[in-house]
Amino acid sequence: MKTTIQNPILRGFHPDPSIIRVGEDYYIATSTFEWWPGVRLHHSRDLKNWEQIEYPLSRLSQLDLRGVGASQGIWAPCLTYDQGTFYLVYTVVRSFYCNMYDTENYLVTSDNIHGPWSESVALNNFGFDPSLFHDEDGRKYMVSMVTDHRVPKKYAGRLVLQEYDPEKKAMTGPVKDIYRGEKIFLEGPHIYKRQGWYYLFAADTGTGEGHGQSVLRSRDIWGPYEMFKENQGEQREENEAFSILTSRHHEDILLQKSGHGDLVETPGGEWYMVHLCGRALADRNPADAGRFPNSRRYMMGRETAIQKILWREDGWPMLEAGGTTPQNEVPVPKEVSEQVLCRKEASCGKTAASFLVRDEFEGKALSLDYQSLRIPMDEHYLSLSARPGWLRMYGRSGLSSRFSQTLIARRMREYCMEASACVEFEPEVFKQMAGLIFLYDCDNYLYLHISRDEDVGKCITLLKAENKKYEYLTDYIPVREKEALYLKMETRNAMTRFYYGYSEKDWQEIGPLINASFLSDEACDEGWFTGAMIGICCQDMTGFGRYADFDWFEVKCV
Repeated sequence: MKTTIQNPILRGFHPDPSIIRVGEDYYIATSTFEWWPGVRLHHSRDLKNWEQIEYPLSRLSQLDLRGVGASQGIWAPCLTYDQGTFYLVYTVVRSFYCNMYDTENYLVTSDNIHGPWSESVALNNFGFDPSLFHDEDGRKYMVSMVTDHRVPKKYAGRLVLQEYDPEKKAMTGPVKDIYRGEKIFLEGPHIYKRQGWYYLFAADTGTGEGHGQSVLRSRDIWGPYEMFKENQGEQREENEAFSILTSRHHEDILLQKSGHGDLVETPGGEWYMVHLCGRALADRNPADAGRFPNSRRYMMGRETAIQKILWREDGWPMLEAGGTTPQNEVPVPKEVSEQVLCRKEASCGKTAASFLVRDEFEGKALSLDYQSLRIPMDEHYLSLSARPGWLRMYGRSGLSSRFSQTLIARRMREYCMEASACVEFEPEVFKQMAGLIFLYDCDNYLYLHISRDEDVGKCITLLKAENKKYEYLTDYIPVREKEALYLKMETRNAMTRFYYGYSEKDWQEIGPLINASFLSDEACDEGWFTGAMIGICCQDMTGFGRYADFDWFEVKCV
């Protein structure tokens, strides 16, 4: 029986974790960016085994992401609980790759974690990464970082605090800076109260390999806040943060990019911190890359890990293991029963989340594991009832659209994975396509798809898009009319090969062996906050909505 928790606990594209405990139940919220529905939620009883539950932002009246760019949309949700009510605050980023960011902060509430959740309440828009704190006297406060469009900026980093009135459902009272950093940039703030101290946790130093977690404290919520500044051997430059958790300067460890943490206390009085992390490939950007030259690539984006925390005699928190580097394994809480620990582990990864492998499309609704781009997949885009036992996908806009794509996808969770699907599709013109896609965003993907060519007829081909550079990696290969086609992808540490056939025992290679590491945070020109996804999709750029029927879709780790 394993008595440790294996990291990461949420594998593949689960960044910016926020955690709470209600009774014996733990819940984690993570960012979803341009992917719909908004905010991913997971539940656990032991901090080891996690199961996905319903999305809180699942109605267009709550969240409309049409038009947002890659890696924009939902940023850094904060989940809290007070007096029988769940609170979720989050940012919707409308514009980011510009001088003046548009960062809209919202709140939704529910008396049940499974929903329904309220309509969104607009808060302030000073910056992103809002967090709600419930004080012992019943007052509520929201803290967030502050964006600064001025050139040059007045401060390297800034955090702002304002009170929230739950009766009026509005921000109230003065807005005050509680942190102004001349050299250290902070974001992702959370406030906790312990033994008379207000602790301000904040992510430091961006979100790349220099990322970390800082902590400040004050006797008054409005400050002034004192920053923990003990040199633990990690400060090698004058401007470096005094992080209590970081992978900085440790390129050899598994959990890179560690930071952006949130604390939770167990029923037995132990403390844990969830934090984002990433698992690097050996592949790197070229030395002349426009962004992040020579940087390692992270196809799965930023994931969620957990560390055990102790409180020192002087009141500052520290990793139980000592030092500042994250551990691959941490002990489970002492009160967790043997029965819970003996749960069957998942077939994918090392944590017992209930992953979907093969989907036969026999239910009335799609699995929670799927997400679409920016909008819900209503009956205009797909149907599970038009042909029972099949998923019918109606072709809409092209793959570059930020408004109306027919596409559903699941996360890449390990560097060795396979995906396959069975599809029936009878396109009439070359503008109609359907198939299997491996993508990072609208400008970066590998797409094995069926279409029609004037000379070849019904055909299959493989399209590569890398930062808006498009190329077909095969000719238009003729395939049989009115017959199901099987599509498959295999990836081993980014090296990816595609196949097609007329049964699962009849695979034919198509195209070359491809280094797919360009589907990663560091390699994409625009987005760099999400992770690679594996999906199925259908396009009809004639406007007539030609449909494809998928019998099943499988994604598995190998």
